[in-house]
Amino acid sequence: MKMRRFLILAGLLAPAAALAQIPSGEQPVAPYTQSDANAGAEPFKDDRVFKALHGLAGIDRVVSELMRRNEADPRTADIFHAADKVRLHRTLVEQVCYLAGGPCHYTGMGMKQAHAHMGVQAKDFDALVEHLERAMDKEGVPFRDQAKLLAKLAPMKRIIVDEDRN
Repeated sequence: MKMRRFLILAGLLAPAAALAQIPSGEQPVAPYTQSDANAGAEPFKDDRVFKALHGLAGIDRVVSELMRRNEADPRTADIFHAADKVRLHRTLVEQVCYLAGGPCHYTGMGMKQAHAHMGVQAKDFDALVEHLERAMDKEGVPFRDQAKLLAKLAPMKRIIVDEDRN
């Protein structure tokens, strides 16, 4: 009898436990394997770019500005209209921090999975890069460090852009 009660209680609590792992404000997503490899590139071997971005606080400001620009620009707004903005912000901060040589780990989906069915075109990707450049300018990130980060991100275009829509 005790075992039966335990199993019933465990069955009731299991969904709550799964939901408890979803960060505050984020929508649930289908399960996937979390790995730094999902970030789409290897991180820098040192933390110079991370420091040039003004650490985690600076990266947070850059990502916030990037998202603001993406949502305000008619060229990119539709891409982000239905996005879970809380999750997007968190995973972009993690990705930039990780790739820049910072102390973060990337917990988001792989680039192909994350962008599947979004229909991102080359012109959309280029507008996103423009917004990232402007956001880094606003943060006062030196041009050479912007170029290093953008060079790290550029090969992802082949994965993210939906060739069928170009």
